[in-house]
Amino acid sequence: MKILGISGYYHDSAAALVIEGDIIAAAQEERFSRKKHDARFPQSAISYCLQEANLSLNELDQIIFYDKPLVKFERLLETYLSYAPKGFRSFITAMPVWLKEKLYLKTILKQELAKLAGCKTSQLPQLLFTEHHQAHAASAFFPSPFQRAAVMCLDGVGEWATTSVWLGDGNQLIPQWEIDFPHSLGLLYSAFTYYTGFKVNSGEYKLMGLAPYGEPKYIDKILNHLIDLRDDGTFRLNMDYFNYATGLTMTNRKFDALFGGPPRRAEGKLTQKEMDIASSIQYVTEEVVLRLAKTVHKELEADYLCLAGGVALNCVANGRLLREGPFKGIWIQPAAGDAGGALGAALAGWYQYGEQPRVVNGAVGESPGKNLTVGDRMKGSYLGPKFGDEEIRSYLDTVQAKYYRLEDDELLPRLGGILADENVVGWFQGRMEFGPRALGGRSIIGDPRSAKMQSVMNLKIKYRESFRPFAPSVLSDRVSDYFEMDSASPYMLLVATVKEGLRIAMTAEQELLFGIEKLNVPRSQLPAVTHVDYSARIQTVHPETNPRYYELIRQFEAKTGCGVLVNTSFNVRGEPIVCTPEDAYRCFMRTEMDYLVIENFLLPKSEQIPWKQDESWKQEFELD
Repeated sequence: MKILGISGYYHDSAAALVIEGDIIAAAQEERFSRKKHDARFPQSAISYCLQEANLSLNELDQIIFYDKPLVKFERLLETYLSYAPKGFRSFITAMPVWLKEKLYLKTILKQELAKLAGCKTSQLPQLLFTEHHQAHAASAFFPSPFQRAAVMCLDGVGEWATTSVWLGDGNQLIPQWEIDFPHSLGLLYSAFTYYTGFKVNSGEYKLMGLAPYGEPKYIDKILNHLIDLRDDGTFRLNMDYFNYATGLTMTNRKFDALFGGPPRRAEGKLTQKEMDIASSIQYVTEEVVLRLAKTVHKELEADYLCLAGGVALNCVANGRLLREGPFKGIWIQPAAGDAGGALGAALAGWYQYGEQPRVVNGAVGESPGKNLTVGDRMKGSYLGPKFGDEEIRSYLDTVQAKYYRLEDDELLPRLGGILADENVVGWFQGRMEFGPRALGGRSIIGDPRSAKMQSVMNLKIKYRESFRPFAPSVLSDRVSDYFEMDSASPYMLLVATVKEGLRIAMTAEQELLFGIEKLNVPRSQLPAVTHVDYSARIQTVHPETNPRYYELIRQFEAKTGCGVLVNTSFNVRGEPIVCTPEDAYRCFMRTEMDYLVIENFLLPKSEQIPWKQDESWKQEFELD
């Protein structure tokens, strides 16, 4: 059975190919189109997946879409009717798109697929549709290392569901209960993303990164006015304060009045108010997730938990859930957002629709942290394209790049020294990552011991806000030497604190600092990856899934005694993570990176011909 899963038309289009239950390939359309969060039909992503398996589209058995558009349209109409006459402007804005496209999505999908296959729609493989949260749940449970687990899906909204609970058992996903629109933890968090001046469906992680700079002063306002949170974690929002159900904005004037003014303008100055708001909504979000998890654990009597949906990308909440929650272990789908729905749709087709037996990889640890083996079936999430020597060399020659081709036994020790000298390196190797995180396939890397590294990377490489923290990539067998964590975190989806022995205590004077003033105070012996609250978003690097990146960190450790590197995604602000050697070279030449590595090709910036391309590219990207 060859099954293609597709997500698209809302945000983060993607495709995934599953053959006999094995995940062969998966990628987001944005990586090929170079348009961030591209929502269009994922033509290039589909073509890549088929090429990876040497298949034509007509050789597939099933194509499965991750959503049921007619049910979503029903929700849209019912919502507008229940709020009428409010929301008329939003209604007349939304309806033309639905009546022209989304209502006829099955027909449009068939037309696009037929065009891609060069055949008639009647000759296409079977086209099926999963529910949105079913696709999320399938993406979370079926690749996980657990034979039986509770599954929680939390996002903005699917068709109706915003929070759903499932029991995964073998090859079965059994729905338990759900919370429906408009009551949504994801949309509550997005409302605050909007109010603090960041872009919805893009800037939520910025809000999370801003939270440690503030104090949770607004918790009571949120709990007393915006959300009725019960002891079991279920909740209802007070829609008097929100505009997203029928309006063109997330919040309204009543929300503005509650928090003392209008939303921050995009690119406006960040004040202590935004930091305190970020801290407050982060706390409430964590509280909801923890209460829900405790309820689900009690109801289902499951030892393990799987997570998906956009809220599952909140790695601070995930870290608390691992430390304080009732489960022996948790597993989070690395492409937890809508892109992962493509994979979930394909897996649902194989296990649920096809009723195929499920084989679980690896042993499950008896308690949190006892099992450092990555026992899942995601292949490290390295599911995108890779490039060979001839293809790389051919491109580099066309742009007259100066390069050295070195074997790993020479290249990796040399790179260890280059990194130890505080150089910033673009690292491009192996298959591209599936999901929003760079995991050592398409990364920008540096020395975490460097006090200047965070500032240099943010302002001279990434062209983004100075407050944004960077993640550490740490050797899997050394993680507990540096962080208060002894479990695997291969997908950079768990936050833990730096070990107390590595922390630098603040002086009495420093303790009085507020907000962004805290940024320039080194918090540990690894200042480039230590946030202002001594936390870090950790990626454990495993020789089983990325042996080359593991060996590079080991070579850096041999030079420095430090088994950690700074890792951030290989892109600049507003641009998707690089996919091809061309993308990588262009990004390298447009920024102040010192070296570029593409597989075994080493390019020093100092030896390159000056880049002559117009700098107006910086204005092309959305400033979110």
